Amino acid sequence: MSESNFTDIFNELKTYLQKYEDELVVVHNYDTSYYLDSEKVFPRNNKPYFFGSVSIKKNYVSYYLMPVYMFPDLLDTITPNLKARMQGKSCFNFIKFDEELFAELEHLTDESFKRFKKENLI
Repeated sequence: MSESNFTDIFNELKTYLQKYEDELVVVHNYDTSYYLDSEKVFPRNNKPYFFGSVSIKKNYVSYYLMPVYMFPDLLDTITPNLKARMQGKSCFNFIKFDEELFAELEHLTDESFKRFKKENLI
């Protein structure tokens, strides 16, 4: 897979997180990695709640969305095709640009943000 394809995937997925920059904290914003936290901290370890990130790896682009780990019911309505891109409980990996899956992931990100806000984690 060409690096430019991964860059295109990364740049697209990054926009799904970037729209929440004003209400979350940009931990880092690099050419191959973008990471958001909440300003609120987890009481047990006094560290910020991780919201999401996207990064270019060697063989794929990873999109992490922590709200789906914390609130697994967010995954109840995702399609089997998006579910197949999951690795672990909060990570989605992509090797090719897929507008349909990306639209679904953008919607899931929006729902995840709403849930974080509803649970007072932002």
